[in-house]
Amino acid sequence: MTQAEVLTLCEQSGAYLRGHFRLTSGLHSPEYVQCALVLAHPPIAARLGEALAAVCPGRPVDFVAAPALGGLIIGHEVARALGCRFLFTERDREGRMALRRGFTVRPGEKGVVIEDVITTGGSTRETIEVMEEAGAIIAGVGSIIDRSGGAVDLGRPRVALATLQVVSYPPEACPLCAAGQPLVKPGSRQV
Repeated sequence: MTQAEVLTLCEQSGAYLRGHFRLTSGLHSPEYVQCALVLAHPPIAARLGEALAAVCPGRPVDFVAAPALGGLIIGHEVARALGCRFLFTERDREGRMALRRGFTVRPGEKGVVIEDVITTGGSTRETIEVMEEAGAIIAGVGSIIDRSGGAVDLGRPRVALATLQVVSYPPEACPLCAAGQPLVKPGSRQV
């Protein structure tokens, strides 16, 4: 699947948004990719999962892990395509990423971390740390969209189906805020 095909699917599903958005990282941006809208269509989610599994580094693996909430659907689809189990991390009451719901890994098990969109890599990095603290080996990282233009370094081989170079601003230097444009927080983490 080409980058153009991925972006066309995002456009057609209404997942590629333009306006004034507060990202999970806290940064502001005039563009937002709400992958939940494209992943709401199971046949498309399956195609994206298969495409990401085909280029995912570190294969074969014992598991796919994803940070909740954004990585759940695509992580599950990649695991299905790779024929391995899927598990996810989520925030505990203190806001720390954790492996919960009875999910465990055995020391030495090898996996990949899959995310829908990477901007700063924060949630992905936290998921890697949780999995490694549990004894797993994280062999690679994959995402549908890389908003960093390839700049985020997670210390592992990394792939994305589409790489964008989208401008983002710290809130105090955001020209959209200065212009009075209403701010929208469409993501999963309401921080």
